[in-house]
Amino acid sequence: MNNSYITPFVKWAGGKRQLLLQIKERMPEKYNNYYEPFVGGGAVIFELLPANALINDINKALINAYRQICNTPETFLKAVNKLDKEMWEDGKEYYYSLRDHYNDKLMRAEYDAELAALFVFINKHCFNGLYRVNGKGLFNVPYNNTRIVSVDENAIMEISKYLQGVMIMDGDFEVACKEAKKGDFVFIDSPYAPLNPASFESYTKEGFDIESHQRLANLFDELTDRGCYCMLTNHNTELINELYGGKGYKMDVVSVKRMINSDASNRVGEEIIICNY
Repeated sequence: MNNSYITPFVKWAGGKRQLLLQIKERMPEKYNNYYEPFVGGGAVIFELLPANALINDINKALINAYRQICNTPETFLKAVNKLDKEMWEDGKEYYYSLRDHYNDKLMRAEYDAELAALFVFINKHCFNGLYRVNGKGLFNVPYNNTRIVSVDENAIMEISKYLQGVMIMDGDFEVACKEAKKGDFVFIDSPYAPLNPASFESYTKEGFDIESHQRLANLFDELTDRGCYCMLTNHNTELINELYGGKGYKMDVVSVKRMINSDASNRVGEEIIICNY
């Protein structure tokens, strides 16, 4: 464990920056390996900087960015700085031209430094830093009218240095936790259970439907049986309470500001932090 922290290189829906204090307060005092099966923007791992860590996400473009920053940070920085520098007078047109190029590469599964640079540029210049794809798997978030610099070069080099010692996977959360054993810590920032169960449809594109939530709850029980320390965060919904309640887990409700809701009055919500220790 380390006293410094690193700033995440992307903004991610459901990112845990504002819950960091509550998460850190509830961490096990000592653990062996660190697992994060839904790494997203990495707010938690970059805060904790654990020594023996494994990160995973189902989003291949996101994980490609982690890998490119880990393996070839200079190439990545060169590509992203070029995108910033060449921005046209008409930022909107430029953004949409890059978005098209990004989607073309995505369809061709070109997971390279250029895709990583496009991914980060788009994340910084799209509405609310939201990553959303349509039914065809194409990224479709509109432009946010900014001309900001996409990355902090020093932060990227720090991240690259830290990631050298991290196992980086892209795939299913269950596979990512296969090796977790007694004394390991598994931090589970699972995709949100919708506040309104009728809106489950919008989640199935990312492949996280009700069955996935049930499968994750089973994994939480299994990891508990293996002797792992597990912490899970989600919206405080009926579904989550049904899946994790009544099993002796510690369930703490905390209020948070919802950053990504477009209606400001709906921006206060409740998160639940569930620990098995």
